[in-house]
Amino acid sequence: MAYLTTTGSGQPVLILKEGTTRSRGKEAQRNNIMAARVIGEVLKTTLGPRGMDKMLIDNLGDITITNDGAAILKEIDVEHPAAKMMVEIAKTQDDMVGDGTTTAVVLASELLKKAEELLDQNIHPTILVSGYRKAAQKAIEIIGKSAQPVDIDDKKTLLKVALTSMGSKAVGAAREHLAQIAIDTVKQIAEKRGDKMIADIDNIQLVKKTGKSLLETQLVRGIIVDKEVVHPGMPKKKENAKIALLDAALEIEKTEISAEIRIRDPAQMKAFLDQETTMMKEMVDKIKASKADVVFCQKGIDDMVQHFLAKEGIMAARRVKQSDMEKLSRATGARIVSDLEDLQAEDLGTAGLVEERKIGEDKMIFVEKCKDPRSVAILIRAGLERMVDEAERAMTDALSVVSDVIENSKIVAGGGAAEIEVAKELRKYATKVGGREQLAIEAFADAVEVIPRTLAENAGLEPIDILVDLRSAHEKEDGKYTGVNVFTGKTQNSFDEGVIEPIVVKEQAIKSAAESAAMILRIDDVITAKAPKGGPGGGAPPGGPEGEE
Repeated sequence: MAYLTTTGSGQPVLILKEGTTRSRGKEAQRNNIMAARVIGEVLKTTLGPRGMDKMLIDNLGDITITNDGAAILKEIDVEHPAAKMMVEIAKTQDDMVGDGTTTAVVLASELLKKAEELLDQNIHPTILVSGYRKAAQKAIEIIGKSAQPVDIDDKKTLLKVALTSMGSKAVGAAREHLAQIAIDTVKQIAEKRGDKMIADIDNIQLVKKTGKSLLETQLVRGIIVDKEVVHPGMPKKKENAKIALLDAALEIEKTEISAEIRIRDPAQMKAFLDQETTMMKEMVDKIKASKADVVFCQKGIDDMVQHFLAKEGIMAARRVKQSDMEKLSRATGARIVSDLEDLQAEDLGTAGLVEERKIGEDKMIFVEKCKDPRSVAILIRAGLERMVDEAERAMTDALSVVSDVIENSKIVAGGGAAEIEVAKELRKYATKVGGREQLAIEAFADAVEVIPRTLAENAGLEPIDILVDLRSAHEKEDGKYTGVNVFTGKTQNSFDEGVIEPIVVKEQAIKSAAESAAMILRIDDVITAKAPKGGPGGGAPPGGPEGEE
């Protein structure tokens, strides 16, 4: 179907090429809102400690069982462009703060639902968008006022934050054990830059191995290298090791140029062959001269070099990943050397113990007991592969929220307390703004309450009763930290009960949700170049809108 229009004289003019579909006005908005809301509906039941899990099966038949918003949206193959924007919200939330992905998507979905009701009352999308922007700004201000500062050395509070983030994960009895590891790990890698604390969780290596139980997950004060010692004659264990990190191949490069060598004497032949061995021996001598007794090489190690290293009692591993090399450098204090000629004693790092261990089927080299390492590893164990994956997601969330608190030392009440407070203050603010924008701000306030409502629904409670209790508690002077306890079905002071979250998680969720809702609401025309598989793009009905022939 091509898009045609006609000139004044009735001459047809081709505007858009064959196969283009178009939906516009109310219809385009409805389609986009519906697609985005479907994503919110998918994630809604996973919110909170009583949330359910999703089983996702990809086209290769691999199964993932999780209730982590970002993981679910990564696995589902989303087709609709508006729904893809919701997936992006989750990704942004995950990249920025590492937690609160479900909150952000459910909130965006609810904002669109409320907006649709106002669009039906003929309120223009521009007014809605402007009201939503004001409301989001005000909401962040309100959250800032209700936040409490936290001392980063206050382990008790950090533990509560970590436990809250793991509340919905299926790690059961091991939750406290994992939270404790998360705190120790982040505190180990946190460093002061200028007057700010930085805790970059990319410096933490997560290694997953099936076997044993979740409770045997451990923090390794060093790095685990997923390689084995290259030569059977090398020692498998070194104490007080001096470690060299090489980014150079310990082998003789074959020449690119074809050359002809004429040999007239058998002695010359022997000398020619011995030369290669001598060069390799010199390489090992250089390593020995630096007093290194463990070598991690990013490139290959020739068999002959392995033999000489083994004779000298030097332990070596080859083809180590660059990311592991960088982490080894931060953990041991070694410098990565690109040219063997430059290797000096001061380039070496130290570790109390370097040992090859067999875990399950694989051999791995543990570099541990490092002195104040700036990069560490967590070895995650569990009986099921699915459980190891879920434990990794739980651990990543816990590490993220602890690092958020260390970098930005403020926390807010969880369990829907912050959202109810925001809704209450926004309703007061709406009356001051007045006009049609007031309706948009009130709609934003209603939408924010979806979080406590969903928490209650997922716990099998009566959401309306819970919301009424929460609202009346927040009207009192001392009730602004009141949230819902999904286990008892009553309201509680979230701070006292230890249900707390980093302020940045809430702020980012509101920013992302408001921005994406605004972007989707502003679209009034969807033009799809060619209908994708499985029906017309943008949800245009068969036959399409007027103007097509």
